[in-house]
Amino acid sequence: MDDRERAQQAEKAAELAVELTAGDVRGVALTFVDTSGITRSKAVPVARLEHAAAWGVGASPCFDTFLLDDSIVPARFTGGVVGDLRLHPVLDRLTPLSALPGWAWAPAARYAQDGTAHPVDGRTVLRRAAGRLADEGLTVRAAFEVEWTISQGGPDEFVPACHGPAYGMARLTEQAGYLSDLLEALAASGVAVEQIHPEYAAGQYEVSVAAEEPVGAADTTVLVRETIRAVSQAHGLRASFSPKVAAGAVGNGGHVHLSLWRDGRNLMAGGAAAAGMTGTGEAFAAGILERLPALLALGAPSVASYLRLVPSHWAGAYACWGPENREAALRFITGPAGSSAQAANLEVKCFDATANPCFALAGLLAAGSAGITEGRTLPAPVAGDPALAAEAGRPARLPSSLEEAVRAFEGDPVLRAALGEAVIDTVAAVRRGEIALFAGATDEEIVAATRYRH
Repeated sequence: MDDRERAQQAEKAAELAVELTAGDVRGVALTFVDTSGITRSKAVPVARLEHAAAWGVGASPCFDTFLLDDSIVPARFTGGVVGDLRLHPVLDRLTPLSALPGWAWAPAARYAQDGTAHPVDGRTVLRRAAGRLADEGLTVRAAFEVEWTISQGGPDEFVPACHGPAYGMARLTEQAGYLSDLLEALAASGVAVEQIHPEYAAGQYEVSVAAEEPVGAADTTVLVRETIRAVSQAHGLRASFSPKVAAGAVGNGGHVHLSLWRDGRNLMAGGAAAAGMTGTGEAFAAGILERLPALLALGAPSVASYLRLVPSHWAGAYACWGPENREAALRFITGPAGSSAQAANLEVKCFDATANPCFALAGLLAAGSAGITEGRTLPAPVAGDPALAAEAGRPARLPSSLEEAVRAFEGDPVLRAALGEAVIDTVAAVRRGEIALFAGATDEEIVAATRYRH
């Protein structure tokens, strides 16, 4: 950031500070998601927003190597006790939080003290991945589904806060006031909600939001989750986004939706390739499918992820794709007849909310881009539950442990080139740190330790 940019940011922040003060906002939370998928925060009074926009807020690089229990592991490129980063608020996303009166929120971009982008800053990594596609005239529209469960129990236990049937209207009725307040808070925060409904597991709900460009989609999912957390607390409830809230029960996913566009046309529809995709759209999908084992280190990055990622639970445990197949890791959504030109998209079902959304999307874009460059095509689609297919024709299972996923991740040259050595090393170090943390732990112990961390 040069002197001209600093002056521009300071001027814009000063104008926003006046508006925030008039709206009785007193503080601004600056957030980033760490390698473990936990949203970390520093905050400034509104009066300091102008200074923060120009010069940033100090933060240690050690957060890159935090585990979910706040212990720290060593890594080659970041972490440690020496050094400092600067958190700069992204003023275009500055949002007063109706669910937290007196507060506003902004995602933070992380820079070194010399003004260069921090190599493990997720927003920078994702912006570069999107930029590589843009150089080819391609854009991506993305969105995260957010699944969560609500508990009325004590600080550590899980007691479902609704008890009606899966997807039942009874569950909406049980928590009608809570869900209404949530919709109001999301709307006031500028989030375009497309759907909200009870989910399968006890106490579980899901909200879907409109697709947007990738960095915006990553920012929005943080805003949605923190709004859910705040509204839940105001209602005396505790929200969990963990892949497993109760051992043996269905867990929370963090499905990612993607569509590829060129010159205003959705390349996932209107073509002569697989399931009506264009050739470029199919190649993008094939690149993602091919690299899903490695991508799990970014999108299903916790030990608890693999308690969820099991067959016949709509978690996408098999490396396959299929039109509207909810058991495939890569579900192709065609959309209703007559709307595919806008609605057709890919749904990555094997990801969950312990992911850093920027890293998860950056990996998906890199894999899809490689598929286009290499001219990949999809294998035959899978119809039905792959777990029930004859063994000879059954598709391969995705990794069944975090260790398997990390090995695939470290060995993938496309992801290494796209994300950079610092990201590869830091992600692998944190993942192995979590593996060691839970060595010998029971499923119940893993679930209890993860339940309310993300």
